[in-house]
Amino acid sequence: MGVHFPSMALKAKQIFKLHSLINRNHFNSVPKGHLAVYVGETEKKRFVVPLSYLSHPSFQDLLSSAEEEFGFNHPKGGLTIPCKEDTFINLTSRLTNL
Repeated sequence: MGVHFPSMALKAKQIFKLHSLINRNHFNSVPKGHLAVYVGETEKKRFVVPLSYLSHPSFQDLLSSAEEEFGFNHPKGGLTIPCKEDTFINLTSRLTNL
């Protein structure tokens, strides 16, 4: 009475492959090295920004305000930044030009 590891391993590989296909299609709109964020005071708009922005002090200020307002419970399910869309665009355009 032995355990059949090859069949268990095959099933695990099939599940892993299916899971990665689902995730790849779901997150396909965010390129590698980027992060999707939702910005706005009332109506939220989705932006995709480079991960390098996370280390900039001005962007970290926005993240701190998001933490204060939402903690880990973001209404859109993704990272939500509570600021005016114009303010966010102004900041990110300055970061792009650095």
